[in-house]
Amino acid sequence: MSYGTWLSPINSSLIVENTLTLSEVQVDEKGNAYWLELRPSEDGRYAIRSNRQQNDLIETPFNCRTRVHEYGGGSYNVKNDILYFTHFVDQRIYQLNLKENNSPIPLTNESNNSSLRYADFDVDLSRQQLLCVHENHENESDVQNTIVSVSLKNLPSSVITLESGYDFYSSPKVSHDGKYLLWICWNNPNMPWDQTELWIGEFNNDENLTLINKRKLFGKIDESILDPKWSPDGKFIYFISDQNGWWNIYRTDINGQSLEHIYNMDAEFGGPAWQFATSYYGFDSNGNVIAVYWKDGIAKLNRIDVQTKTLTPLIETVEYTDIRFVRVCNNSVYFIGSSSVKPSEVVMLNIETNTKQVLSRSATLKFDSRYLSVPEMITFATGNDIAYGIYYPPKNDDYQHLINKTELPPLLVRTHGGPTSATTSAFNLRIQYWTSRGFAMLDVNYRGSTGYGRKFRDSLKDNWGIYDVQDAIAGAKYLVEQNKVDRNRLTIDGGSAGGYTTLCALTMYDYFSAGASHYGVSDLELLALDTHKFEARYLDRLIGEYPAKKNIYVERSPINHVKNLSKPIIFFQGSEDKVVLPSQAEIMVNALRQKKLPVAYVLFDGEQHGFRKNKNIRKSLDGQFYFFSKIFRFQMADDVEPIPIENLSED
Repeated sequence: MSYGTWLSPINSSLIVENTLTLSEVQVDEKGNAYWLELRPSEDGRYAIRSNRQQNDLIETPFNCRTRVHEYGGGSYNVKNDILYFTHFVDQRIYQLNLKENNSPIPLTNESNNSSLRYADFDVDLSRQQLLCVHENHENESDVQNTIVSVSLKNLPSSVITLESGYDFYSSPKVSHDGKYLLWICWNNPNMPWDQTELWIGEFNNDENLTLINKRKLFGKIDESILDPKWSPDGKFIYFISDQNGWWNIYRTDINGQSLEHIYNMDAEFGGPAWQFATSYYGFDSNGNVIAVYWKDGIAKLNRIDVQTKTLTPLIETVEYTDIRFVRVCNNSVYFIGSSSVKPSEVVMLNIETNTKQVLSRSATLKFDSRYLSVPEMITFATGNDIAYGIYYPPKNDDYQHLINKTELPPLLVRTHGGPTSATTSAFNLRIQYWTSRGFAMLDVNYRGSTGYGRKFRDSLKDNWGIYDVQDAIAGAKYLVEQNKVDRNRLTIDGGSAGGYTTLCALTMYDYFSAGASHYGVSDLELLALDTHKFEARYLDRLIGEYPAKKNIYVERSPINHVKNLSKPIIFFQGSEDKVVLPSQAEIMVNALRQKKLPVAYVLFDGEQHGFRKNKNIRKSLDGQFYFFSKIFRFQMADDVEPIPIENLSED
């Protein structure tokens, strides 16, 4: 039985019907936990769950998702048994009394085409207001981002602007006594991982809810600050900064006169702020910090004594190698944890007794280890530097003993999106889908990925389309040299920025045999001229300022290198994608058609940047495998819906 022909119980139906995506853990003042569940089986609806009751907190058709920055996050909050959330369809804020059996009530007014959007909520009970980030799309050529106050006194709520003038805002946090407001802001062309500022203002005791004595606390050139929090006693302001080259935790007083480095470590206590309200630490009942950090691709949860500046691992978390959305209430820590063989789950860990309770699991089935590939962290040379990867060998005990010993498996190299992001060893059934059918996989953390310090992250500056591509090829070459994969069956795929890397590798180099682009970028000029506000100037650092560096944009756009292309590609695209427009895929597809190369194009109606609906996730998985089976001429064991492939020779 050749590689690629294996029948696996890990099929696309199982993946979408028995798995969820967990995110956005919140904890209220009573210690009740809340989280979001993305459900492909409900057309990608985000449901709010809690350990306080068995049923969803919001029922269909409500969908808790905000479109601020397009990537969202920070879509709900809970205070005094009142739930506040953004409904995806109209982008209005709703409130729901969790003690009463009633329906959500809209707080904000309707807007044309959901043009008024809200995210990143904090509740100020002293003034009966909901503080949040507001994004106004009434004029799409001049989108405005502000911090606003949404009144909780009367309906419909009045919305008052508290802070404006910067291009972007995040993390409004009111002090425990209600006197002060913290926030983070930044301007183009910076992204939040490039350069941000931490500000504070005082509430004026007037009816207009104005901020006075506004001042910047911290934020130097090329300093990224994130996740500000008030200490439990209200005396200190904690935040994460990369001023020492790594995202570490610091604290200061209200006046910003002092600065303490809570724990100095060459490790990342934070990550890139693609979404709002991603929490990395909290405080126990003694005021010490409970925080997660990443080092060498592995996450660890720890207690930091803020007086002695000592760090103590929480040993009960060793079973989790990826930890997200850390929240703390008294002596309980809440987070989403996973490992390479454990699906993600919402965990409540008692740090006094070292006992845990699993509140929710992303997978409702247990998986037989006979079909699960255990990854290996690898480091490989690339140029004059090194890059990182996670290698997954093929694994299916039903067939491996039948393989010809001289045959090597095909390889799928996966390039993550962002590009300022990273892949982790978190359990991923979509990877196991491939490895249990006989493919080896390499998930690449190329130069520019997060998790390895500021210097590594900044190495992609001016080098996007070069270093990431070189590293994907170098990783594949490393595995070929190790005699682990078949040199003649090397494939590559990626989504968004990873799709760009994929297309660059296939058009500018002759190493991979086939590829798959999921909503990938093919024309950098088009991306620079027609994308959403949050990423409108992202390419200034990755490529160079446009149009001053137009020649580089032209040179590094895959669409301008199709004359060199001789490899088949399949494209998957959402029809409503506002980040990477469908035209990016269609230009490339037409170019392959003209060259008479095998090409397939799958457009998902109603999908945006990333696929959330059951049937579309299944089709993207099965369709890509089907495409590769036809290119490499092996017989799939699964009976899947065929994908139309143009220019495919039957010889």
